[in-house]
Amino acid sequence: MQPKGPIQRQTPPGDDRERLVCGDCGFVLYENPKIIVGAVCTWGERYLLCRRAIEPRLGFWTMPAGYMELHETTEQGALREVWEEARAQAEIDGLLAIYSIPEISQVHIIYRARMTTPDHGPGPESQDVALFDWADIPWDDLAYPNVRWSLEYERDTRGRSGFAPRGRPIP
Repeated sequence: MQPKGPIQRQTPPGDDRERLVCGDCGFVLYENPKIIVGAVCTWGERYLLCRRAIEPRLGFWTMPAGYMELHETTEQGALREVWEEARAQAEIDGLLAIYSIPEISQVHIIYRARMTTPDHGPGPESQDVALFDWADIPWDDLAYPNVRWSLEYERDTRGRSGFAPRGRPIP
């Protein structure tokens, strides 16, 4: 069902918050958080990063990540983003982190992944793509805080299996 008339912001009967509601048919158009999927990809001891060719944060470095598409799993979305942004092939090792960022209504699901070959190159949303040794990561030019969090958590938990929230070691 789709709204047929003008959309108004109101609290529908039985609800506890304002929603977008069709004034003619009462259809509720829910606004929900966006899901971002991505991967911290490695080739050996080196980390794959992309320099953004689009806003926001044009020119800054990030891991391959972006909005999840309809009809794909989070893993498929993360690997699609790796291909779209870095023209790299990778295999997912496991879930690395989930970040809830309510200020921007986003949930980020980040995987740990190994590149299956060292081949990479910029996709349409990237100016440049590079494999960095840990000491050479451009820390002052990372696009978002979650890029740093994910890189550091991947390094802190490398070689361990399973998932634990940031700051809590896996036994």
